[in-house]
Amino acid sequence: MPTDPAKMPPMARARAYSSNLALRGLIGLAMVLPYAMRVRLMGWLVSQVVARLARFDRRIRDNLALVCPELPEAEVRRLCRAVPDNAGRTLIEIYSGREFIDRAKAAPITGPGLDALEAARANGRPVILVTGHFGNYDVVRANLIARGHNMGALYRRMANPYFNRHYVRSISAIGEPMFEQGRKGMSQMVRHLKKGGILGILTDLHAHAGRELQFFGKPAVTSVITAELALKYDAALIPVYAIRKENGLDFEIIAQAPIPPSDPETMTQAVNDGLEELVRAHMDQWFWIHRRWKPWLDLGLPQGDA
Repeated sequence: MPTDPAKMPPMARARAYSSNLALRGLIGLAMVLPYAMRVRLMGWLVSQVVARLARFDRRIRDNLALVCPELPEAEVRRLCRAVPDNAGRTLIEIYSGREFIDRAKAAPITGPGLDALEAARANGRPVILVTGHFGNYDVVRANLIARGHNMGALYRRMANPYFNRHYVRSISAIGEPMFEQGRKGMSQMVRHLKKGGILGILTDLHAHAGRELQFFGKPAVTSVITAELALKYDAALIPVYAIRKENGLDFEIIAQAPIPPSDPETMTQAVNDGLEELVRAHMDQWFWIHRRWKPWLDLGLPQGDA
């Protein structure tokens, strides 16, 4: 979709404008409330209203039927509500500025990757923190910036240009630098790494130019660029995720063991395996809304029959 709304076809521009208007209205409504109330409200609104209108339930069901066909119907129905609830909470948290940052700063970090992260900082070695659409992925960035780390992040421009404008302002307010996916952003990102910086990248989306690796026992096209960057610039590659606690408001950050350098496919598969293990333990915190196994879902075939 064009970045300039004026270059969009009239009908597409009207749809993007009205969609953004509705989302901005929901966000504005939530922002007048105290923090805890607004987070719970937005979770409920996305779960009970937006998810049904946007057919998120269908996407969640399609993904689960593909990779977890053994799940009982009651659990599938629960996830159809719980997954959008987490997505809604994540959205409004990102827009909540200082209140969200304070929650993120308070999150404890555990796991073997923490020592590796601190060792890299002491030695001026670059670090790539690979993460996914799990819990709230911006918690890690806010937390590490507060700890004094030179933390940047790569982001993908939203398809809706009206929404993208205020979304980028919100994620940038959590901390900078931010690098937009593309040639210019890649150049800025490389300079950041060469200076010994830390870079956060989400890698759990379908990638058109990626490699066919495994996720939940099924082929999933996955970008290996993160591993290629780690090898090229001798950066520590550490998977890190923020788990939402039972109260729905606080988090715990898990820094998994660094991925040993080998080849991009082996390293990226190790990232997939670590994320899968975490998702299986917290099924409602991964964004099952995304079309992770897109080619096979588009064909309407079980994975492996394509």
